[in-house]
Amino acid sequence: MIDIVSRKLEINELEDIYRSKKSEFVVVYGRRRVGKTFLIRELFRNRMAFYHTALSPIEFNKAQLTDFQIAMFCNTLKECGVEIDDNPHNWFDVFQMLKIYIKSLPTNKRQVVFIDELPWLDTKGSGFITAFEHFWNSFGDGCHNLMLIVCGSATTWISDKLLNNYGGLYNRITHKICLTPFTLGECEKYYQNKGIVMSRYDQLQCYMAIGGIPYYMSYVPKGKSVSQILNTLFFSKNARLNNEFERLCISQFIDKEKYKSILKLLSKKRKGYTRKEISQLCKIPYGGTLSDIIKALEVSDFIMPYTYFGGNKREVYYKLTDLFTLFWMSFMTGKNNLKVDFWTAKENAQIIKTWQGFAFEEVCFVHRFQIKRALEINGVSADFSTWRESADEKVRGAQVDMLINRSDKIIDLCEMKFYNSEVKIDKTADDELRRKLQSFISHTKTRATVHQILVTTYGLDYSEYSNRFQNVITMDDLFA
Repeated sequence: MIDIVSRKLEINELEDIYRSKKSEFVVVYGRRRVGKTFLIRELFRNRMAFYHTALSPIEFNKAQLTDFQIAMFCNTLKECGVEIDDNPHNWFDVFQMLKIYIKSLPTNKRQVVFIDELPWLDTKGSGFITAFEHFWNSFGDGCHNLMLIVCGSATTWISDKLLNNYGGLYNRITHKICLTPFTLGECEKYYQNKGIVMSRYDQLQCYMAIGGIPYYMSYVPKGKSVSQILNTLFFSKNARLNNEFERLCISQFIDKEKYKSILKLLSKKRKGYTRKEISQLCKIPYGGTLSDIIKALEVSDFIMPYTYFGGNKREVYYKLTDLFTLFWMSFMTGKNNLKVDFWTAKENAQIIKTWQGFAFEEVCFVHRFQIKRALEINGVSADFSTWRESADEKVRGAQVDMLINRSDKIIDLCEMKFYNSEVKIDKTADDELRRKLQSFISHTKTRATVHQILVTTYGLDYSEYSNRFQNVITMDDLFA
């Protein structure tokens, strides 16, 4: 087994499941490219009885896809020694062959069966899910030495057909493991493992563009600046990630256009939109379909729900937190004429500075638990939200982009600033901070103690106006 960077919790859980003495049905899910296949394949490389990966539906004619999927599954069985004269034409017979193969294996040894990209096997009219349910309910569930692991990036399918199944697979899954993107600290370990030398400031900038997605990180070249890295990944002639967003949507979501329209909308506004606003602006009926889409985006770590402090708790906002999508929407959508050296040439342009401010805020929300740790309130219950002085967005007023409402009667108002040096607070900035604090206390009528917190890269350049902040959190804290 090659070195698996991070994923300690998931590895420990999978090993515990492996050692159990009963049948196990494990679903490993998460965003495309997050490392699901890599984790299972490498962890169980020498302990796998059967391993099959479904064919991507992108490259095949839909009318022939079912036959191709069945044929390839049978080929995998043949590689395991199963004798098949004529390939079957339905999934019931295929799973019967798999059942016979598993029964031929030693019963005193754990048998790991791994089916990767399971949703791709469920082609229209194929009857796959019914046959799969029958295989598990009639055989797998009672086979005490069997550990069935399935993976998939098509989050809508995973959610509907497995996690929230109320049919034949209801309550059958024994373990659900959601693989999330790496944190900054985990990314640092990854780069160190690959021998890539980058300052934390440069790692942060890369994170703001590609997030903590191991697959994207695997294309980061050694010995390059951030500008060179981003040009290589996105803007060069044969850029590795040039078509990634389209492939991401095709593989991840069933109705990709609806998902794309929501992601495009959420990329336009930092605070995001309510469900009602999403329905109206994306022209998606307010009902079950929209709820399923939002749920799938949330499960896949693309969006985050929150409420305004002091607002209606039922009025939930959804904001984009997938950093790759934010970068793509900011620079790649409708901008096919960008030059190959775009990032190097425009490094100090306002469009990049605007994106950096937006992206850094999302990094902070993704690392909200690291912020809690830096504030030494790990054991304190806390809600993260935002606040604005006026509900009318046309009225310019004070606003707080990250608010931490703590159960110990303290409210933290966080100022998030992406700087290439220490933040300097002058009299003008101090007056603005004071006005924001007074406005918040006046409008919310809170009786809690209110602290102003600075979250930034290199910290604070201390001066006569520095005492406004009760705590200063740096990028080093986010890497913790």
